[in-house]
Amino acid sequence: MNRKIRSLLLLLCAPLVAVYAQEQKEKLSGWSPEDIIKQEYVASMEFSPDGRLVVWEKKRPSTEKDKMVSDLYLTRLGENKEGQYATVQLTRTEESDFSPIFSAQGDLIYFLSSRDEGKKLWAMSIWGGEAYAVDSFATSIGNIQRLGNHSIAFIAEEGKSLYEQMLEKKKDNVMVIEDTAHFKANRIFAYDLKEKRARRLTDNRFPINEYAVSRDGNWMVSSHVGSPHYGADAQPKNKVYLWNLLSGDKKEILAKDYQTPNSFAFTEDNKGFYFSSVQSSDPEWNGAGVDLLHYFDLAESQAKKVNLQWDWGLGGNFQVVGNDVLAVLANGPLKKLAYYQKNGQEWKVKAVEAEGKGSHLNPANVALNGKDLLYIYSTASTPTQYLKGQLAVNRKDARITQQGELVKLNAHLANKKIGRTEVMRWTGALGEEVTGILYYPYNYQKGRAYPLMLAIHGGPSGVDQDQWKASWAYYPHLLAEKGAFVLMPNYHGSSHHGQEFVESIKGHYYEYELTDILNGTRKLIDEGKVDEDSLGVMGWSNGAILTTMLTVQHPDMFKVAAPGAGDVNWTSDYGTCEFGVSFDQSYFGGAPWDNLNGKTYNENYVLKSPLFEMEKVKTPTIIFHGSEDRAVPRDQGWEYYRSLQQLKQAPVRFLWFPGQPHSLQKLTHQVRKMEEEIAWFDRYLFGDYEPDNEAFSPESPLAQLLEKEKSARHQHLLGVWKDNLLLPEVLAVKKDSLQIGRYEVTNAQFRFFKPSHTFAAGEDNYPVHNVSFEEALAYTQWLSEKTGQQYRLPNSREAAGLQEKARETGSNENTLNYWAGYALTYDDVAELRQKLKEVKGSLIKEAGSFKPLVLGETKVYDLGGNVAEYYQKDGKAATYGYSAYDFVDASSAESKTTPEHTGFRVVRD
Repeated sequence: MNRKIRSLLLLLCAPLVAVYAQEQKEKLSGWSPEDIIKQEYVASMEFSPDGRLVVWEKKRPSTEKDKMVSDLYLTRLGENKEGQYATVQLTRTEESDFSPIFSAQGDLIYFLSSRDEGKKLWAMSIWGGEAYAVDSFATSIGNIQRLGNHSIAFIAEEGKSLYEQMLEKKKDNVMVIEDTAHFKANRIFAYDLKEKRARRLTDNRFPINEYAVSRDGNWMVSSHVGSPHYGADAQPKNKVYLWNLLSGDKKEILAKDYQTPNSFAFTEDNKGFYFSSVQSSDPEWNGAGVDLLHYFDLAESQAKKVNLQWDWGLGGNFQVVGNDVLAVLANGPLKKLAYYQKNGQEWKVKAVEAEGKGSHLNPANVALNGKDLLYIYSTASTPTQYLKGQLAVNRKDARITQQGELVKLNAHLANKKIGRTEVMRWTGALGEEVTGILYYPYNYQKGRAYPLMLAIHGGPSGVDQDQWKASWAYYPHLLAEKGAFVLMPNYHGSSHHGQEFVESIKGHYYEYELTDILNGTRKLIDEGKVDEDSLGVMGWSNGAILTTMLTVQHPDMFKVAAPGAGDVNWTSDYGTCEFGVSFDQSYFGGAPWDNLNGKTYNENYVLKSPLFEMEKVKTPTIIFHGSEDRAVPRDQGWEYYRSLQQLKQAPVRFLWFPGQPHSLQKLTHQVRKMEEEIAWFDRYLFGDYEPDNEAFSPESPLAQLLEKEKSARHQHLLGVWKDNLLLPEVLAVKKDSLQIGRYEVTNAQFRFFKPSHTFAAGEDNYPVHNVSFEEALAYTQWLSEKTGQQYRLPNSREAAGLQEKARETGSNENTLNYWAGYALTYDDVAELRQKLKEVKGSLIKEAGSFKPLVLGETKVYDLGGNVAEYYQKDGKAATYGYSAYDFVDASSAESKTTPEHTGFRVVRD
């Protein structure tokens, strides 16, 4: 790469952020759907065996793949500068690389990838170099784990059976629903890294749901799904096996009294493992409940419940620390940390202090030394941080001390409008406390009533906590910026509030949740914060279900509704939902045909179905659904839409996303969902709806003209006004860096410096030219004095980058190439210039007349044409760029400019 291109990259290739007049310098930018979609996040973080390195997986949006993809990064936990550790990117394809683990020696990183259909195990050195395939397999592999010092365990199928091969040969793609005879198992294999050979560890008949291996590689625990219909009816229960990998023996464990045991994690001494399970009143249906922590002792071959000394159970993940446990406990909208120190068959609980962050902290990984810790921190108004800390266990308590930040992601959020948030509490349907997260309108003013958007979570056993939330499904900050309160309520049936609370709606579906939500709404109205005539409601999945019923039972209350992937007909849900039997049995008290309350059928399936009351709905409703949704079957959307469309009492719009499951995966679909939803809100709630002009192209000359007029300040003159002076508008290259003018300095701007400067009528916004280099320098000095900031002309290094970009774009801007009307060649230039002599006027145009150069998120005009521009070279005059009379020669490294058509553009330090 030559010096000029390198300079160009340093100067221009970083994302640019518009900077307005000085008095608006600190003004924050607004939200858009794209801001939400382009967020990145860390999916996994793994310590090296010696605790000095961390390999982590970053999820990022890929426009090429139209989905999130993942790359791997390596961070060295030596000294950090300003809280940041040294990090290098390991992989950088548009495929996904994921599930990284270190080798036992810590010198290699093994990982999986979507490359080659996931049939390869990949590796790379911690010191860099290309990733390479360790080996290839007949089928895709998954869930790799280190197995002893020289092997890796993974899950894979055995390959295609003869039955499958014959169907494929016949091109027979008929699906036999829940085909028990051909219910195919995957199994666990051990791959010997020295011998380059895989051997089967398990002989299971049914598919593996989860597994974990002990640190010494001698033991393994696995759970297995017993039927193809288990997801629908939770029958038969998963079986859990303990494998002695030395002898090859296995035995079934946890055969009863444990609902959905999961999250197996062995202790450091290899004498047992921890796991969690659900405690509910209807375990036969895997009903919602609270998560409990258990320990399985290998020597005694039995499990024991760990006394959490906390009635609400676990509230997230737990991390094994040696033989102890660092756990997140359920604490409503907050988090609570506790440390459980193992002493024989008992555990001593210690409170955990975390520098004031404990109620918002989520441990992600603990190093083998039991001291180094990785964790995640955020609040509803603080974007997610990925932090490195130290865990110290004392006699009375445990403490987490922050040491540095693993990585800073989502820099684009730094200047976004983020308003006040708080945990809101009120009295619910049964006289109990209900919680929620309340987002205030940006620039909230006390005493003023605002619109309210109810954003209702799914589940129903989901929960909204005081942590960062900005997704395609829920985007409270964007709505708050538009001037609305947003309330995300934890209604009865939500998790993290205890077993009684989460189970309260079983047999009472809709009955308590709606009262909870309405009570919270009424509280905000009574406090004078919310205008009761400006209410909206939205939600996905169970949030959509509650959204719909609110518009049924309160037809005059809401101005707008946006349900996504929600049920309206429970009779059809029972058979078509992938978990319909277990869910409906749990919440509706039986199957549709069961005798209930003296009826010959379960009347809940009709009474609880909004479909049979759609004639009450008056709320303008926009419906979203994925075509491949099995959690809330796609035809629920059709039934919903068709009923409202036929009744004609409420405006309705239905968007169906092809190929999408319950959660939208394509980035383009996510953006479309938000754009449609926001437009619906603008139209029916905010009252500022402007329909798109479908005949207008944002790339058209008309768009350029409108953009120029939009950016004009005061009497349509380009620039910004300060203290009755018209000044150039500048753009920041990047934060705390060089800033450059959006346009060349104009005639109108220059005349404030030199009142005697004259120009033709109507040419106020034309670039100033025919001025000397000395006058250009004097202007920058005058501008510096007037504003108190340092303005100047570009220097040689900066001009090299600008010239490179000018050469790249000049033929499409106001240059001789443009006036030729064809692909001008060097041989035609001289003769064409003779023709120019017949032009009576000037070829120079008003600044911004041509399509701008898009740099990052903003636009710079006329960098490649109109007038050449001065820069300072060793204190003397020099020029870069091209005027309207100059030929842009892509084959020449020199700039051919005409000095009499030279203007200038300012930069600001």
